[in-house]
Amino acid sequence: MNTLKRKKVAFHTLGCKLNFAETSTISRSFPEDQFEKVQAGKKADIYIINTCSVTDAADKKCRQAIRKFINQSPDAFIAVVGCYPQLKPHEISSIPGVDLVLGTKEKFDIAGYLSVLEKRKKAEIHSSELSSTGRFIPSFSFGDRTRSFLKIQDGCDYGCAYCTVPLARGRSKSPEIKSLIADAERIAGKGVKEIVLTGVNIGDFGKPAGESFAALLKQLVKVPGIERFRISSIEPNLLTDEIIEMTALNIKILPHFHIPMQSGNNKILGLMGRRYTLDLLADRVKTIKKMLPLAGIGADIIVGFPGESVSDFDETYSFVEDLPLSYLHVFPFSARPGTVAEDMPGKVSHEEKERRSKKLISLSELKKLEFNTLNTGQTAEVLFEKIRSSGMITGFTGNYIRVEYQWQATLSGQIIKVRMKGISPSGKMSVELID
Repeated sequence: MNTLKRKKVAFHTLGCKLNFAETSTISRSFPEDQFEKVQAGKKADIYIINTCSVTDAADKKCRQAIRKFINQSPDAFIAVVGCYPQLKPHEISSIPGVDLVLGTKEKFDIAGYLSVLEKRKKAEIHSSELSSTGRFIPSFSFGDRTRSFLKIQDGCDYGCAYCTVPLARGRSKSPEIKSLIADAERIAGKGVKEIVLTGVNIGDFGKPAGESFAALLKQLVKVPGIERFRISSIEPNLLTDEIIEMTALNIKILPHFHIPMQSGNNKILGLMGRRYTLDLLADRVKTIKKMLPLAGIGADIIVGFPGESVSDFDETYSFVEDLPLSYLHVFPFSARPGTVAEDMPGKVSHEEKERRSKKLISLSELKKLEFNTLNTGQTAEVLFEKIRSSGMITGFTGNYIRVEYQWQATLSGQIIKVRMKGISPSGKMSVELID
């Protein structure tokens, strides 16, 4: 490779926070004397697309992104990496213009595959099967966002009937606490104030070393310089009283929980292969609200799972309606190749899944309005973003309410105490600063 003229490389990430952490880590593996990093919207010599494949919709977005970059720069070298290539490498390689396809493990070594950057008549594929004892590859982000995403766990042992994650990322794995503390200290050294703890099943952290997620939290809050730790999605059966109590007692652990409930019907939870019942779900939410009355609580719900009757859905709706949740993420069921649910009887029509989705999305908007109203008049601390939009600066409270304020550059990346005034026309919470 000609090192006298650096190649321009752009990165594009689809999917979860875990992917963002990994893309940031991959980008740092590119030698600065050989590569110049540019925004994905600009012309580049190389485009690296880190993909998601959790649903049919995710696959579609990946294909759209691939074609967008091919059309944007027809002569550029196109590398597609991550979960989608791990599951369907030949599907990706069949897209004209794709040059390199790397699976879940191989993507971390991508710089080594780029010794020759000529366009190829046929895409080169490197996507090996995942072993049962795959190594954990550390990842964290900084520089591209206000907060940092720190990967603490990867893979999953649960084998839910609808999920391809174990196929795409292998079995559950995590590092020792001491290595994550070192990562957090490096992040703090960059001036980052908030770390989001990410993974596939973060509550499963620590099994290889006989440690636990709660033990990790106890050590992370001691890291100087980091003022906020946000827990990403955590399984309800792994969200222990100890974790909730630690959140209530330590100001550094933000009062925000996102729970992948998936259904509010015990029959469907059983068909999905989930590891809890409605009683446990209700108890977790009740316990959170008892210890943290203003905590933000979100939930994932899948509608139209095979065998879900109208009455089953109505039970889910009623169950969710009665819970003091802050918002919902609603997903119409998407049959994924290689999963148990792919061949389950009792398919629900596309039209019926859309109807159910819209009904729950409307409920989510109502929940969000109720939660914002509950918080009106309260004081909170907001980490403001670094992006200006329509003359406003936005940020998130600890309990995950998005707020806005008139743009002031000095607020960017800072944690500021505010009073919540009410919901603005944009749907965000308007605030006033407290001296």
